[in-house]
Amino acid sequence: MEVLEHCTLCPRSCGVNRLAGERGFCRAGALPKVARAFLHKWEEPCLSGTRGSGTVFFSHCNMRCIYCQNYRISWQGRGREITVADLKGIFLDLQASGAHNINLVSPTPYIPVIIPALIEAKEEGLNIPVVYNSNAYETVAALRSLEGLVDIYLPDLKYIDAATAGRYSHAPDYFSAATAAILEMYRQVGTLTFDEGGMARRGLLIRHLLLPGQVKAACRILDWIRDNLPRETYVSLMAQYVPVWQAGRCPEINRPITAAEYEAFLDYFEALGLENGYCQGLEASTTAYIPEF
Repeated sequence: MEVLEHCTLCPRSCGVNRLAGERGFCRAGALPKVARAFLHKWEEPCLSGTRGSGTVFFSHCNMRCIYCQNYRISWQGRGREITVADLKGIFLDLQASGAHNINLVSPTPYIPVIIPALIEAKEEGLNIPVVYNSNAYETVAALRSLEGLVDIYLPDLKYIDAATAGRYSHAPDYFSAATAAILEMYRQVGTLTFDEGGMARRGLLIRHLLLPGQVKAACRILDWIRDNLPRETYVSLMAQYVPVWQAGRCPEINRPITAAEYEAFLDYFEALGLENGYCQGLEASTTAYIPEF
């Protein structure tokens, strides 16, 4: 918890004293703030399965994606602060409800309180995989504190160009931070593995959400994955972009992706020689799948 006295949990290194009530870029306080916890049926099949992924949506975020589908919690901070004991109870309740895994969404600001909650929950019988579902704007040091507690890392790899990352997410240093983080994630858990029922048990699954007009950049991201990780690395090629929140500020992304854009992305993935992945139908580009907070 001492890191919260001078917070350097993410690459922004705001240095604020969150234990004294100061708020940095992400606006998170010292206690975990949760907007919703439920059995999520719309993650990748190896995570949601038949019963759902035990998803915990944390409020606040260390990025400012102008098109964020979860802006009510990431930007506006909806949710309520809870204790470490409450968070442990949520994990155990989700397991008792049949969750295939515990899915921590945007957990970065709360790593110091998630750690004791996970340790206590495991001591009390939590035995399903723990998924760390993040934007990958992480520090290697913070990720190392999670080693042995996280089974599956589920990072986005959003951008390769500094100007694009700055324009759309206020994080021009995103690519260097995210790629270092993903390499650390891989070091901890390796390539994705599955149980006899096809559910993910341990490993790395990288997501990329295709943005309008960004096919060439998306293909360069696939190049980086091919060049820096094993060919069997799993990649989730996402088509669910919807121009919500403040996307209208940037006219070039104030539209859904086209079928031609997504097909070009899928074709490049196949031609590149990466062996494993998931893709979505274009019908995923709708607000119908955005959770209510």
